[in-house]
Amino acid sequence: MNDIVIRWIQSFGPSAPWVCVAIFLAASFLMIWRLESLGDSGLEGTVLGTLVMPYCSGLGNLVFAFVLGRAGGDSREVMINSLVNNITNLTLLIGLPALFWGLSLTSEKSKKAAKGKSAGGDPQRVNRLSLLLTLIAAGFFTGVTWALGRDGTLGFTDGLVLVGIFLFWQAVHVVEVLKKTGPQKNPFGFMFIIDLALLLAGAYAVYLSTDFLVSWVRGQSSGFIKEHIGWVSGWLMVVPNAMLALYYGATRRAEVVYSSQVGDGHICLPLCLGVFAIFRPMAMPDFFQFSMWLLLGAVAVHFLFVAVLGRLPRFMGAVFIAAYAVFVWKGLVK
Repeated sequence: MNDIVIRWIQSFGPSAPWVCVAIFLAASFLMIWRLESLGDSGLEGTVLGTLVMPYCSGLGNLVFAFVLGRAGGDSREVMINSLVNNITNLTLLIGLPALFWGLSLTSEKSKKAAKGKSAGGDPQRVNRLSLLLTLIAAGFFTGVTWALGRDGTLGFTDGLVLVGIFLFWQAVHVVEVLKKTGPQKNPFGFMFIIDLALLLAGAYAVYLSTDFLVSWVRGQSSGFIKEHIGWVSGWLMVVPNAMLALYYGATRRAEVVYSSQVGDGHICLPLCLGVFAIFRPMAMPDFFQFSMWLLLGAVAVHFLFVAVLGRLPRFMGAVFIAAYAVFVWKGLVK
């Protein structure tokens, strides 16, 4: 089956890479589209954004790490891919909706969505506490990655630690989902099976398109993409995240904007890095330390505004966009 699809893609000749990009984006949007159905099944915005969305929007990063590791590529590119993903999520993709519409966890849309799906208690308070816990996890994962990578590499033991803390975090959220959905209704009906089939089809398309693109780039003799595959792949793979952020920002669902972007970061730090490091040692890029401080600072600022104000003001959106520009200059231009 794989060979048949690859030959079909190759039949487009010089346009084949662009066909693969289109397949990757279409498959990503297919998976994200079906998330709305899962949300209608009773999953709250913060749980949906933290437990389900990351696997759909972050699947490309996992596949990239797997394919590059299998092909024997530069391990630093996997780290760069993950850093570009996480920093883009926490600065640019949260900063833009905040600048355009403001991100308020107490908006009328967020209140109605929470009241419609909450089993009891104060839904606004539950959502905010869940988001704060997700931010704490993001800071913890970043701190552990920074501590393990200070010697310049991530090895087998480091990889086990990173994967282990990720699995523990996901187990906590699985329990949370079961507690929230179990007493109300069973979300695993016929439509769940349909959604699952579409998600698997999308995942397969993401794998094939990413595999083809990595092989194509590695076959190039030179060029910007060849020399900066970690950056280019990172930007490509945040496109679905950008659509999520802009859509839910425009519809005033700040809790989903936040939790989807922060939760997607958990796929890269620590899961992608951990899985890769288990199989091959991973070297750190030159701007690793700067990136870690930027990530930790972004998490701390988000935590402060969510905890104290329950929103991210518009001016902070501009600050985060500027911080992202500094990151690109520091890591790519300089």
